[in-house]
Amino acid sequence: MADEDSDEEDEPAVALGEGEPVEGAPLARISARLMYGIERSTVIEREGETTVRTPDGPRELADVLEDVEEPYFSTRQEFEHAVQEAVGTGPVPTTEE
Repeated sequence: MADEDSDEEDEPAVALGEGEPVEGAPLARISARLMYGIERSTVIEREGETTVRTPDGPRELADVLEDVEEPYFSTRQEFEHAVQEAVGTGPVPTTEE
């Protein structure tokens, strides 16, 4: 328990990049706002207009869920897996110029 003034305390643990923020919300943030089990139609009603980050760029969640066949998600993991199956996984593109 030293009372040393340290530059480490003032700096973030991870260096943050500069540039424009990535459009859309991470899938984990969207899925955390939902209560499970939940029907796909209810997800669309509540979060359908939310833009989600995908490897192909930002997309509205309602558009993504059109490609999902499951009518009901009993767990958060089922929801996230279904969305990832529809959009794929991988790095999210940034807009660097």
